[in-house]
Amino acid sequence: MTFREYPEKEVAAQPIGAWSGSAYRSVVGALREQLAVEGLTQPHWWTLQHVAGDPGRWTRAALTDRLERWDDLGTDFDGVFDDLVGRGWLTEEAGRMTLTEAGEEGRARAKERNARIHRQVHEGVATADFVTTVNVLRRMVANLGGDADLPG
Repeated sequence: MTFREYPEKEVAAQPIGAWSGSAYRSVVGALREQLAVEGLTQPHWWTLQHVAGDPGRWTRAALTDRLERWDDLGTDFDGVFDDLVGRGWLTEEAGRMTLTEAGEEGRARAKERNARIHRQVHEGVATADFVTTVNVLRRMVANLGGDADLPG
């Protein structure tokens, strides 16, 4: 991988929308490609992560409401939930979702695939620089009236 350095003045004049869009397409494309190996989409991944993080908390409506803000695919979240139930990865009791053992195994495989992409993205980037970059992007989002809170 070649990374060419440019003068600060030249970099400062670059269009942030073009570079943030390019970064988004590159990173998200790589993540989606890895998830597809497991037969998953990003909304599947988001669902698995949220349900694993707080078993029995999430109803379909609450999780759909939580995840729609990140969705750029026009996802039918009920279809995602149904798919995970159909695979035997997710159960619903009293309308609340919990991962099965198979679901946790699938989530662990997907997590490792995502971790490989994250490691690749972070190569040559100091943690402090990464934090600064995220905070600068958050500030830009907030400046334009968007939600700059970290996902929780």
